Amino acid sequence: MDYQQFSKISLGFFPTPLVKLSRLSQALGCEIWMKRDDMTGLAFGGNKTRKLEYILGDALAKGCDTIITAGAAQSNHCRQTAAAAAQLNLDCHLILGGEQPEITQGNLLLDNLLGCHIHWAGENRKGEDIPALYQSLQAKGKKPYIVPYGGSNELGALAFVDAVKELAEQSRGLVFSRLIFASSSGGTHAGLWLGKQLFNLGFELVGINIDKDESGQVPFADHILELGKQTAKLIGSKESFSHEALLLNPDYQGEGYGIVGTQENEAIAMTAQLEGILLDPVYTGRAMAGLIDMIRTGAIPQGERVLFWHTGGAPSLFAYADKLDIGQGKNQRL
Repeated sequence: MDYQQFSKISLGFFPTPLVKLSRLSQALGCEIWMKRDDMTGLAFGGNKTRKLEYILGDALAKGCDTIITAGAAQSNHCRQTAAAAAQLNLDCHLILGGEQPEITQGNLLLDNLLGCHIHWAGENRKGEDIPALYQSLQAKGKKPYIVPYGGSNELGALAFVDAVKELAEQSRGLVFSRLIFASSSGGTHAGLWLGKQLFNLGFELVGINIDKDESGQVPFADHILELGKQTAKLIGSKESFSHEALLLNPDYQGEGYGIVGTQENEAIAMTAQLEGILLDPVYTGRAMAGLIDMIRTGAIPQGERVLFWHTGGAPSLFAYADKLDIGQGKNQRL
């Protein structure tokens, strides 16, 4: 879908592959496919590349020279934003939750390599400190542009309307019963939801709720619902949204955001050892754990053809090395 009124730029490699996971399918008893947005190409890839094509296109159209965004210390969104800013010759300021660690690794290592400015914000990992930084940069003569947490605004969601069209064109002859993905900041979920309706796709859209505290004071389901409505309005669509149609599974949040448990460890190991595909410990590992459990418990019946949307994030594996149960059984000395 082409929206001429929006200033979209090119940052990634599209379409991303749509592949069948034959060995994982055999192990679980369902036909599992994967949409590989981990292969968008921008600084190790990820789904945020799609969103940034619209969001940073808007920043350039408005004559901005500085980008501000926020996230956790190992934010995939921040890493891809920093990479896009470097490519576009824009200053980039990241406000990261927590304190500066003694060892710089994973996404944080890449943030530093990409040359962005990093501000540590303690408990504030969702952009609470952005307004003060915005005013400070303005006072210095900069023209800052705020990229929302997770890239999740109407422009970010619009990118996933495009992504659904891409999927529809790739999957001709394939009918998926369900699409499973990690739902965290809401933009991917809202865009997939709107795209599903616009292109009349019949799969059940199931977001695995990653974070117990996604959107602050507003309940996460309400946030997705409103974002879907506003995105539809942005493009002149009259598609409707309801709480009844929103499928958001909260059963796999474990001990909280970024805490790797038994289910995430198993999902990451299974996908790596059966398919040679790397998931991340925070988002896709948790979403895949949900998919695996739903198949095992019968929530997804045996034999169904299911699509898993891989949103990227593998660089953070290095920062979680001490939390991953990788075992030592295959390490042998000759």
